[in-house]
Amino acid sequence: KARAVKVAGDLYNLGFTLAATKGTAAAIAEAELPVKVVNKVKDGRPHIADMVKAGDVQLVFTTVDETRTAIHDSRYIRTAALANRVTYYTTMAGCEAATEALKHQDDLTVVSLQELHAELH
Repeated sequence: KARAVKVAGDLYNLGFTLAATKGTAAAIAEAELPVKVVNKVKDGRPHIADMVKAGDVQLVFTTVDETRTAIHDSRYIRTAALANRVTYYTTMAGCEAATEALKHQDDLTVVSLQELHAELH
């Protein structure tokens, strides 16, 4: 959970509102970050997929253990994210990379291939 808490802290510092299931939310709250607790899909509504469908979520990080129920829940969440055009990541490495990219999004400059070629030669 330590990696998830680090990602959550970075996202909070970027201005995101945090929501997580009970166990992850407890770890995030322990780090003194505000977090909304949401149900796992198996625990009933309202759950994270409902929030995605309602347009309340901009970004989904979902990692799972290897249990059948967790895999089913993750599939349901991914499907909701895809159907509602919400970006999602399914590994901690992906979550960390996405968060790191978001931290540097203001450092990016768009250039044409011609400009890039001129700079290189």
